[in-house]
Amino acid sequence: MVGAPPPNSYVQTNEVGRHLSRTSLAMWFTLRRLPGVGTRTQRELLEHFGSIENIFSAGRGQLDKLLAGKSEAINALLDGPDAESFQSEFDWLDQPGHHLLVWTDPDYPPLLREIADPPVVLSLIGNRRALSSPQLAIVGSRNPSPMGRENAQAFAKSLAGAGLTVTSGLALGVDGAAHRGALAAGGMTIAVAGTGLDRVYPARHRELAHEIVKHGVLVSEFALGTPPLPENFPIRNRIISGLSLGTLVVEAALQSGSLITARLAAEQGREVFAIPGSIHAPQARGCHALIRQGAKLVETAQDIIEELGPLASVARRVAPDNALPAPALDVSMTALLQQIGHDPVTVDALIERSGLTADAVSSMLLQMELNGLVSSCPGGKVQRIS
Repeated sequence: MVGAPPPNSYVQTNEVGRHLSRTSLAMWFTLRRLPGVGTRTQRELLEHFGSIENIFSAGRGQLDKLLAGKSEAINALLDGPDAESFQSEFDWLDQPGHHLLVWTDPDYPPLLREIADPPVVLSLIGNRRALSSPQLAIVGSRNPSPMGRENAQAFAKSLAGAGLTVTSGLALGVDGAAHRGALAAGGMTIAVAGTGLDRVYPARHRELAHEIVKHGVLVSEFALGTPPLPENFPIRNRIISGLSLGTLVVEAALQSGSLITARLAAEQGREVFAIPGSIHAPQARGCHALIRQGAKLVETAQDIIEELGPLASVARRVAPDNALPAPALDVSMTALLQQIGHDPVTVDALIERSGLTADAVSSMLLQMELNGLVSSCPGGKVQRIS
């Protein structure tokens, strides 16, 4: 790793030659970590004083007008940035593809600027220009049904193939499936993390994160070393929706964090889409609630393209997926598949519906699962896959 440069040399230069000095970077790092100061107040400081440098040259009386009662924050600004304390951040920025994107940078994503509380500092790994591409957020359950996982990946693949960047949160379940679907289409995908970018959470998505960096970007407003605290994830959801033209909820229970993202999207003036499901499925109830509240019901990726196409300048028609032909089934297996339907069902219920023996039903289900026609669900149930 290249060592940190001497003071006042340029350490952060992007493709078009804009740069931040070591001193300026330390100011931004200090602003991001001001005790008791949130993103709205950080932005108010920047707007009031006009630049990061002016904030640190202001007197106590000036600072007290905006930071009344926040003596720790005021003292930190009066003391000035301690560049030596941010050596780990400088070392991190020395690595290829690592960037710091600040509020005053012309590359700051325009849609994100429009939300009520945009972050003033973003850490990035990957293609920073991906942040300004037309995006659709895809979110949903961390424990989706097989159909929900399949829908997330299929929608992401079709939408990425049509030119939309897929944005999600790198979480297990729907998020991971959405990222993988976009990658499978050769499209771009963005993952907004709820930790510092010196770690990958969840750890099992480490390989997926590396693939996202090659074909998109990892983003976080959190400083290096920030652990996966539960309160971080609802906070980061405003960035997922704020970067995007719209948010698609694939599956969500009534208390799902995905509904927070959908609510934020609506408050930000963005489109909200939801995929309906079975009336018996707990994972579908959040989507049904969103539809009752005005979210657009979608059945195909084309439904989203028709809504967002004019805004995103993407292809108006989704290319058909080159799926393999369905395997040929005998009469008994076809009849059993029809008995399964699209809701999860127990093997005992299938035996009763079909009139077949337990051995025959088990044998057919095994063949259908090997052919990708059904999938096992929790509780010993099976579900048909479209």
